[in-house]
Amino acid sequence: MPRSDEDLMRATLRGDAEAFGVLFDRHHALVLAYLTRRCDVDLAADLVAETFARALVAVHDGRAPSGPTAAPWLLTIARHALVDQHRRGRAEDGVRRRLELERLEPTTEDLDHLQALGADLDGALAGLPDDQRDALRARVLEERPYDEIAREHGTSETAVRQRVSRALRRLRTDLEQRS
Repeated sequence: MPRSDEDLMRATLRGDAEAFGVLFDRHHALVLAYLTRRCDVDLAADLVAETFARALVAVHDGRAPSGPTAAPWLLTIARHALVDQHRRGRAEDGVRRRLELERLEPTTEDLDHLQALGADLDGALAGLPDDQRDALRARVLEERPYDEIAREHGTSETAVRQRVSRALRRLRTDLEQRS
């Protein structure tokens, strides 16, 4: 049985570097897909590195979330990195440099993979149940608050959170199977 994201972050905090690698492998495609829909590929690659560098620092600072999936947290970090980039007009890579992580240079193969990933993501989204897809779009793509989505759909905030969480898990599984 795969380890939960929460378990991976706890292991990272205890010094297990491979655990964060598993977390990265599990979520980098989703973060990259999110970012490439909002900016060019080169910037998206920089922001993926920045996102995971910020996440690693947060884990070591004791600011990691609890719960079965870190996807919403990572997408929030990615969104903040993108907003910071737009404010400054460049990618903020201070955390990446502090951790001595290499800048990711996308290759032609990476660009082809991103194009395929975009198609895969569209297909994976289409395969979600309507309630999960609607909740995921509202929360992740439109960045609306859970309480607003719940009111619009006539359900509880907890139900919306569960739908988003289930959709993210299913997307991750679907995207892993397609790659």
